[in-house]
Amino acid sequence: MPRVLAPLLLLAGCASQTQPPMATVPEVDLKRFMGDWYVIANIPTFIEKGAHNAVESYELNPDGTVKTTFTFRKDGFDGQAKTYYPTGFVKPGTGNAVWGMQFIWPIKADYRIVYLTPDYSQTVIGRNARDHVWIMARAPSIPDGDYAVILAHLKQLGYDVAALRKVPQRWTGQQP
Repeated sequence: MPRVLAPLLLLAGCASQTQPPMATVPEVDLKRFMGDWYVIANIPTFIEKGAHNAVESYELNPDGTVKTTFTFRKDGFDGQAKTYYPTGFVKPGTGNAVWGMQFIWPIKADYRIVYLTPDYSQTVIGRNARDHVWIMARAPSIPDGDYAVILAHLKQLGYDVAALRKVPQRWTGQQP
């Protein structure tokens, strides 16, 4: 392991210990969770800054891992198309609500389903470190009242909701 990477991993582990573990939903039906999710708002990672028309798509692999495709346009609706292909690893004994999301080997980022509507139309993915979060829906927008409920939930979980950024979504005819 490179000398620079080891201290960063150690610090990342310590940062997530400053608050209690984040509660997740009790159970996720993985087959229902699969498919396209529009990113409505987030506290973005460095690769997501300036994202437009962001969509995260999940497909359950035969081995139980989750094939993930994350697409967006950089800095505008006509911006450069970006696509990433991380793999999700569902952690046993978590009701399918805690995953490790791997963009590069061997690091699996903390990925927790902390909110999910009964009809699987809206979800929130959080992290113990409370550094990033993703509000997602099956449609490119959600009602303002639903968004307010989600914000209140995120505040309760310890997130700085002022850091949230809405992801511009504009679809004309063709959707993912």
